[in-house]
Amino acid sequence: MNKSKIINFEDHLDQEYGKKGLPSREKYEQEFEAFKLGVMLQELRKQRGMTQQELADKCGTTKNYISRIENDASDIRLSTLMRIIQEGLGAHLKLTVDV
Repeated sequence: MNKSKIINFEDHLDQEYGKKGLPSREKYEQEFEAFKLGVMLQELRKQRGMTQQELADKCGTTKNYISRIENDASDIRLSTLMRIIQEGLGAHLKLTVDV
């Protein structure tokens, strides 16, 4: 019988992207945070029953830009993010920095 070795997620990340602090791991971590941001914005928009076009109109941007953020939020400006969250979604942004 072939037993597969079960590893925890942190060990999996170490194997796939290298240890924390390595450029490949940092790139993965940044892209994952961008992905989470896009999903969070999409969920907030849907909870409020808004289309991408409605959100774009409300915060002064385009549907295409909202779609890009929801699908790949890696290049969003902080001022734009704040406007989308505050004006478009009626929410507040809180940031934390882990050192």
